[in-house]
Amino acid sequence: MHRLKHKKLVVFDLDKTLAESKQPMDDEMAELVRRLLDIKKVAVISGGSFKQFQKQFVPKLTSGKLEHLSLFPTCGSAFYRFENGEWKNVYTEVLPTEEKADIFKAFDSMFKEYGFQIPETVHGELIEDRETQVTFSAHGSTAPLHIKETWDPDRSKRLRMIELLQKHIPHHEIRTGGTTSIDVTRKGIDKAYGIIQMERHLGISRDEIVFVGDDLGPGGNDHPVIATGVANIEVTDPEHTKRIIRSIIEP
Repeated sequence: MHRLKHKKLVVFDLDKTLAESKQPMDDEMAELVRRLLDIKKVAVISGGSFKQFQKQFVPKLTSGKLEHLSLFPTCGSAFYRFENGEWKNVYTEVLPTEEKADIFKAFDSMFKEYGFQIPETVHGELIEDRETQVTFSAHGSTAPLHIKETWDPDRSKRLRMIELLQKHIPHHEIRTGGTTSIDVTRKGIDKAYGIIQMERHLGISRDEIVFVGDDLGPGGNDHPVIATGVANIEVTDPEHTKRIIRSIIEP
């Protein structure tokens, strides 16, 4: 872990890396992130919307060097930085209305072809318009973790769904996200795109960046990061991430 101390930017995934899926980051992790911000620049990139960041991550960081923190919601299709006491949007790659309509139709067609039965109880939105991304969540966007964890633990259901979706919207990026989600963005928008935007906007070269995430394997939503050549560490859960952060901030 000695090599991590020389990196200028530490980039984290959010769900299952800094916090459990769709759950608030715990107090111990928040304190570790605050201490890390004292000595490093930090970025968080996730398939979640900025609203999700505001629920899950931002409230726990009420102090510290927030000017060192950058947020990249919806796989880097938007960027927020902390300026003059508030979060400012730097850019947003909004999906055109007609493209979003095509994506919603594609999901309807895929459900019929796959034989997906909408659950009797849907928690939140089944298909969510996140402006820069459209996200399907099998039991709804706010489903309890214990329900989500049993639906598709090996991603086999979602990978088959993605195969079917690609026939209908071949010019979009489609990937698994979170525990039960499928994320759709414009072609080329993924976490590799987010890394490129960090390099451009933060002025930090790729050899000075390390990425920490839970889903770096083939088909995972963190996997595109590997193609950028940045150093990366795969973690199993937030407790593993805490150990990584401690290895950077402690002598």
